[in-house]
Amino acid sequence: MKLILALLALFIAVPATAASLSIELDHTRKTWQTADLLKHPDAQTVQIVDDVSYKRNMTYRAVPLAVLLPGLTPEAHLQAVALDGFAAELAAAPLLQTRGARAWLAVEDPAHPWPALADGKPSAGPFYLVWTDPQAGHISPEQWPFQISTIKQLKTVAERFPALLPDPALAANDPVNQGFALFQKNCLACHRLNGAGDAQVGPDLNIPYNPTEYFGADFLKRYIRDPQSLRHWPQAKMPAFAASVLPDSELDLLVGYLKHMAGRKQQP
Repeated sequence: MKLILALLALFIAVPATAASLSIELDHTRKTWQTADLLKHPDAQTVQIVDDVSYKRNMTYRAVPLAVLLPGLTPEAHLQAVALDGFAAELAAAPLLQTRGARAWLAVEDPAHPWPALADGKPSAGPFYLVWTDPQAGHISPEQWPFQISTIKQLKTVAERFPALLPDPALAANDPVNQGFALFQKNCLACHRLNGAGDAQVGPDLNIPYNPTEYFGADFLKRYIRDPQSLRHWPQAKMPAFAASVLPDSELDLLVGYLKHMAGRKQQP
């Protein structure tokens, strides 16, 4: 046992190493190495206030993500895949902005590794999508993927996963469809629904049961607001969605979508 603990401690203490990031767009593909990004002509030092992952102010060497996405149009759709299976669905338009909320690819320097996210856990490296002035773009925590290995252009979520779609008879601006948009932004990075989705972190939210079927009263909303207040365990990964990130009106829409999909179960 002592030998195992010693080896584990050694593994945790191993400094960051150089890594590679694949960016796969419909019209071009490129693999970036850590060293190339650190010396990129557009790289600069950025200050991140109240970093989503570290819960404090952080400083990074980073490249504006837009310059790594040549020729991408605002209508495009991307997915950032992390080493642990987290798959963030990202609309291209916010990533291409040069004013207001701005997306940056933070690059971990092996010579100056970032701190661990928690005791016994690795850092947010080797690559981390961070935002300056995120409040200006209503950027959610799920739009801050860390430990990124690949960024790829894909068809939209609705095109790839029809099992996620609400009743097609609903109007485009129906509250259920608004909730579906919020589900894509806030939930799909970790969860599947009806077996549809690319995430491998959290449970399916409709099969075998939808959370609206087993959370009574307003406990589901309380759980989304602060998961640890209802189910506390050290290995929990679900983040809390504060009202500043997901206002009450949007939380109602999200729960409305889930409740609607409880009546549209499809076995994977």
